[in-house]
Amino acid sequence: MLFDFFYLASELKRIPRSGWKSKAGIEHPESVADHSYGTAIMAMVLSDIHNLDTGKILRMALLHDLAESIIGDFMPEEISKEIKKAAEDDAMKEILAKLPENIAYQYDNIWHEYMQASTKESVLLHEIDKFEMAIQAVKYSSEGFSNERLGIFVESAKKEIKSKELMDILNALSYK
Repeated sequence: MLFDFFYLASELKRIPRSGWKSKAGIEHPESVADHSYGTAIMAMVLSDIHNLDTGKILRMALLHDLAESIIGDFMPEEISKEIKKAAEDDAMKEILAKLPENIAYQYDNIWHEYMQASTKESVLLHEIDKFEMAIQAVKYSSEGFSNERLGIFVESAKKEIKSKELMDILNALSYK
């Protein structure tokens, strides 16, 4: 049972972030697991700075894209929010069913908290999810990929982020 869970989770290493490939023309983009790792690191630091529940936000960060191990990484224009949410709900049920019931219940609650953006931790994590994307765009820019094509990712993040702290960092970023 645990092997099946770990196997599915490790599939995130094989799933490329689709937006980088189709919108920025990056042939070998980061994986969803790469993104989740960056998101978790940022969540840990920012949660500690703001005295939030760091254990909870780390679980949330590691779970936030886990459904993509089954459904893949969709861009917003590829699928409606309703259809994506239903597919993610089904995938998370399938994934969490491979864990002991008490742990699956805890993870399901944390994942739903994230999806509902109902707590300080979940609101922050949604912003960090977008912030991490913007940081990755800057990294790709420094590697010589198109600033014009990458700018849409930074601008998209800026539309979603409300935190002055994160916006100040984003506004200070410059492309090479």
